[in-house]
Amino acid sequence: MPRLASVYPLVTARALAREFTYEIPDGVAPGAVVEVRFGNARRRGVVTAVDVAAPAGIDASPVERVVEELPPALVELALWVAEYYGSTPGRALSLVAPLKRKARGERPRPADRDALPGEAEPSALSDSQAGALARIVAAVDAGSGGNFLLYGATGSGKTEVYLQACAAALERGLGAIVLVPEIALTPQTVGRFTARFGDRIAILHSALSEAERRDERERIARGDARIVVGARSAIFAPVRGVGVICVDEEHDASYKQESDPRYDARTVAAKRASLEHAVAVFGSATPRPESWGRLERLELGGRLSGRLPPVRVVDLRREAGYPLSAPLLAELGAIAERGGKAILLLNRRGIAPALHCRACGTTLRCANCDVALVLHRDGTLRCHHCGFAEPEPSTCPACRSTELARIGAGTQRLERELERSLPELERIRLDADAVDTPGALADALRRFAAADRVVLVGTQMVAKGHHFSGVALAAVVDADTGLGLPDFRAEERTFQLVTQLAGRSGRDAPGRVIVQTFQPDARAIALAANHDVTRFLDGELERRRELGYPPFRHLVRVVVAGPEPDAPLQALGELRAELPDDDVLGPAPLLRLRGRYRAQLVAKTQQPRAFAAQAARLLSAAAPAMRRAGLTAVVDVDPQDV
Repeated sequence: MPRLASVYPLVTARALAREFTYEIPDGVAPGAVVEVRFGNARRRGVVTAVDVAAPAGIDASPVERVVEELPPALVELALWVAEYYGSTPGRALSLVAPLKRKARGERPRPADRDALPGEAEPSALSDSQAGALARIVAAVDAGSGGNFLLYGATGSGKTEVYLQACAAALERGLGAIVLVPEIALTPQTVGRFTARFGDRIAILHSALSEAERRDERERIARGDARIVVGARSAIFAPVRGVGVICVDEEHDASYKQESDPRYDARTVAAKRASLEHAVAVFGSATPRPESWGRLERLELGGRLSGRLPPVRVVDLRREAGYPLSAPLLAELGAIAERGGKAILLLNRRGIAPALHCRACGTTLRCANCDVALVLHRDGTLRCHHCGFAEPEPSTCPACRSTELARIGAGTQRLERELERSLPELERIRLDADAVDTPGALADALRRFAAADRVVLVGTQMVAKGHHFSGVALAAVVDADTGLGLPDFRAEERTFQLVTQLAGRSGRDAPGRVIVQTFQPDARAIALAANHDVTRFLDGELERRRELGYPPFRHLVRVVVAGPEPDAPLQALGELRAELPDDDVLGPAPLLRLRGRYRAQLVAKTQQPRAFAAQAARLLSAAAPAMRRAGLTAVVDVDPQDV
């Protein structure tokens, strides 16, 4: 009698989001990736159950071949991701079973190219580090899992705790996963782990080529690499027997995936740890209120090398210079004279965030999106959403006036102002425009590490976890960039950004921090200037309790996009009538993006998984009609930009 199995084809269509039955050869188990005939094509699929009964009246086709074997826990994790985030099993399973390309010769390991020099192991841990490590290792030995918040100031030694926790996992025959929020952090992290563990390290992130990702995954699957370092997708690495998962800079919004399935790697890390009875460690100097309120806290205290540097708040309302105020120019001049390094944060790319006509009030906007175009150094206006670009005009396209004004400043303008005011300082820019080729990021960081009288200019990636000696000055050029956003997390993110950047200065010598702002009395800026994390988070939790925001309730957003302005609103109105009676806001229109009109529903709920799953089922049922109307829909659980 033939053996039958349930197989989820790796297809994206919501209308096909179900299992199909196929005949399998002996030896095939759940977790097998197989090739099957599906319709008129060959598709890959994942076996989720074996020895199932055939549906009535169905003759099952045989699978054509077995491609690879996945750890069963990864398959279970992917199916959970599909349900929790309102996606489809095919899309979620593709995260753990990416398409494998044929090998084409030998190539250098990514770690050999991307790693910066590591640091020697300290002779001893501090008392707080030793206590935190002992608690983590005890939880690993107990085999019951657990989630911990590793909280300490920048420079308090969190990375050393990760390193030694991973070493403890290896000693017990277990693997480990270390997540960093962005590729910008990977070179230093890889360097520190490679110095300690050698070729037992693999790295995974989106900047690798397909061939490099395939090679690294194969090393992991074979067991050659037992520790994986990478960005959010590394949480799906095929490590067998995970003992420890470390999530560094756990506060960072980059852990949220912005394409379907819109998973949050921090939530997925906790789920994977639960499935594998592993320990998840979430580390940050500025934790999320969600983590602060929910997790067992392991506190490291202050810096190992001394006190945090003093912060000077510069009131831009009283300064003539922008983006470089007189106090900031004076501090940069001191570096030019005496030597040292500086890091300047301006969380906007380009020369100017907008071009505005003084005569008629028009702001030049993207032809496809309802957002302002950003002026870049090469004289083009670019949309940072869809990539649309056009030359900078000499006159206003609406009224033909020549009175076009550049509003605000971006990293390219800041770089130009530094060149004009302090040409003796070397300038290195770190933003998405400057590091868009393989190896460019690591090269930029190596140059900064080796240079003197140098300024690192960049967007938020310069504030994230970098540890360089000789940084005498850290400055936030415009701390107000995020405060005015219509987002309940605006104050939290501003506080985190200012506090994190302050931590880049003075790690091995006296340091200084400058924060430029038009709102010096804003709560987030005033508390960040005093490094007062506890007071900020306690106040933020109280505010969110009153408003019903996370962690007290979850947010679930459903976004529909289409070619006409009214259709998304109509589709969401029909969907809302069928959804659970939670606190649902909308439907409401959103900004047009990439030529498509959008609208959203937002629910505040205690049951995000049930709400998202119901929304996904309703969208699957409506998929044929929505496809005919040119509509697309996504479900976003725990969105980061509401």
